[in-house]
Amino acid sequence: MQPRLSLQALALPVALLAICAFFAAKEPAFLGSRNLTQLIVEFSLTGTLALGMFMILLTGQIDLSVGSGVGLVGGIAAVLVFQQGWPAPLALLAAFAVAVVLWTGMGALIVRQRIPSFIITLGGLLIFKGLFWLVIQNSTIPVSRGDEENLYAKLTTYYLPAAAGLGLAAALLMGLAVATWRARIARRAHGLPVTSTAQAVFTWSLAAAAVLGLVTIFNGFRGVPVSLLVLAAVAGAVWCLTRHTPFGRALYAIGGNEEAAHLSGLPVARTMVGAYALMGVAVALTGFMTTAYSGASTTTVGDLMELDAIAACVIGGTALRGGRGTVGGVIFGALIMTALLNGMTLLAVSPEAKFIARGAVLTLAVWMDVRLRRN
Repeated sequence: MQPRLSLQALALPVALLAICAFFAAKEPAFLGSRNLTQLIVEFSLTGTLALGMFMILLTGQIDLSVGSGVGLVGGIAAVLVFQQGWPAPLALLAAFAVAVVLWTGMGALIVRQRIPSFIITLGGLLIFKGLFWLVIQNSTIPVSRGDEENLYAKLTTYYLPAAAGLGLAAALLMGLAVATWRARIARRAHGLPVTSTAQAVFTWSLAAAAVLGLVTIFNGFRGVPVSLLVLAAVAGAVWCLTRHTPFGRALYAIGGNEEAAHLSGLPVARTMVGAYALMGVAVALTGFMTTAYSGASTTTVGDLMELDAIAACVIGGTALRGGRGTVGGVIFGALIMTALLNGMTLLAVSPEAKFIARGAVLTLAVWMDVRLRRN
């Protein structure tokens, strides 16, 4: 059993390395500071949305409307800021509230009326797409880089200065060391096994090398992108929520066996509605960043992002039937999807081939999920 688990744990890093090696061999610019920084910005968009999808999938539900929602929420903020003259913070807050209300409503409809989430969110996909086009009047609304509107644009165009990036990396590594040390003490206090000190130091050293290497690469272009900090904050929040709160334990329990969760007295309805409300938060953040990264709110913003989010989750080991998955797996899955799309764009692969590749990856991910269920 242990070798099989080790193989599964190594599959994602090996797949990511293989993808990067292939594109680097085809186009050396793939590993350049500029492209890797842009890849991380794109990864931040996919990863943020995938983390929201992760909590939905944990309950055994699904959300097909998030791509259209990304366009709609970003479009609302863009119209308020660049056409109606609203202050950027107020416009972003208003669009954020719209997203949370819409997704809370969808969650309540699914739970209270017991309608399959596939049907409700498929309807949401069409409704939100239509509303999005109405909001922007089927036109293109540029996201200005002017001083007044910089808050919106900075979500994906601001980079930390080199010194700030290195300072942040040092603080992160210090926090990781303290957290690891405290976790080891807590495990020992409860009589649980712990890894050797040498192994813990080696693991931390690998993390330090990776973090400092990434910051060095980012500083070779413009610095650490602020969108990565948004993703890191979301990932940390979702990890804490799913691993260290009753809400998170309820998500796993509902996905594992909803009837048993009911009989155990868990707040099933409230938990599922809460998961959709948090999906609204992820959609809002992704909508703002995606629109800013695109440089405009246009009818194609958010297209197929729901499929990339689902694929990232399933590639990372999240079960479509619920009850299984980790934040780390989702992050790896999002990175694999982003590296694949970024590499194909760099090689000027035709749109037709990109569609085929995305479909093939999604199909493979679902097949892997089915195989793991059977075993």
